[in-house]
Amino acid sequence: MSEGRIERETLIEAPVERVWSLVADPGFWVADKASLPGIAAKEGESVVAKNAEYGDFPVRVEKVEPPTYVAYRWASAFPGEELHEDNSTLVEFTLTPEGDKTRLRVVESGFAALAGSEELRSKAVKDNTGGWPQVFEALKTRAEQSA
Repeated sequence: MSEGRIERETLIEAPVERVWSLVADPGFWVADKASLPGIAAKEGESVVAKNAEYGDFPVRVEKVEPPTYVAYRWASAFPGEELHEDNSTLVEFTLTPEGDKTRLRVVESGFAALAGSEELRSKAVKDNTGGWPQVFEALKTRAEQSA
């Protein structure tokens, strides 16, 4: 990981279609389960991912290539604010079938371009770096239980 980018991957014991159905739900990584829209990502659409602990986060679908790639933009360091290029990061999910399993890779980038202090940018990288393992564990559990 460089200072402005987070990269993580995991192998999930579920077919790519099952994992896709979970990652194609905009905001799944931050929203409380009950507030997920439950709709497939469509380029250009925006949702507000609601999280009782951390706040509300605008999420915009940037690119969708079912069932192997989806990219979102979100304002993780600026909860409740409208999305702009200088207050959001790009989150890209890539799914690669490996037999009957799926390798899921996430790349979150754009921290260096966030408006605000160096302290704010560093905190955003630190917070999100700590959050992705939890997201992956929860996603893996959901996908493997339903497989």
